[in-house]
Amino acid sequence: MTWTFPNILTALRLLAAPLIAVMFLFFSRPYADAVAMVLFIVASLTDYLDGYLARSWGQVTKLGAMLDPIADKAMVVIALMVIVAFSSLALWIVLPAAIILFREVFVSGLREFLGDTAGTLKVTKLAKWKTATQMVAIAVLLSQGIFEHYLGMWSWGMDQAMVADILNGAAPDELGLRPMFHAMVWAGNGGLILLWLAAALTLITGMDYFRKAAPFLKD
Repeated sequence: MTWTFPNILTALRLLAAPLIAVMFLFFSRPYADAVAMVLFIVASLTDYLDGYLARSWGQVTKLGAMLDPIADKAMVVIALMVIVAFSSLALWIVLPAAIILFREVFVSGLREFLGDTAGTLKVTKLAKWKTATQMVAIAVLLSQGIFEHYLGMWSWGMDQAMVADILNGAAPDELGLRPMFHAMVWAGNGGLILLWLAAALTLITGMDYFRKAAPFLKD
């Protein structure tokens, strides 16, 4: 195995995946959300960086080709698991998350079955857009948890009527609840839209992979 710098970045991204879940064991919210979001964003950026460096430096290796998709899937699967477990938007996230997870398992199974002919399932541009959309959606949904919990912390001790008056502009907003509330709403809605878009792209790319694999599934 060749441990080039791009391969090390990929391996670190793979190791960072379970740390996203571990953050919620060692930190209280919203600090767990914040650390997990930063970790996820940094790890996601290495997905582009390691591939770019490997191609630019002529260091494309079998190890990197094997680790890269595993690291991507681990990041997405674990982050979605955490969001479904802790997000107040879980009801709206479960279905697109299930679609995404099903597709990842299905395509991985196809690749394993095809063996040496798995090259027919090369990553398409649409699949890359799907991955990018997933990454952005997850980061935005993690930020929604941060805004939501800071809103709760800053409004601690206020009754519902007082909070409603502040948010409606009927009372002065000395703590900045209104911008925090609007950030929470925009992040929640934006994250949901992006995640459903990612789920749609997931279905399209999954069916495309199955179509390409179909000739090899005939007896």
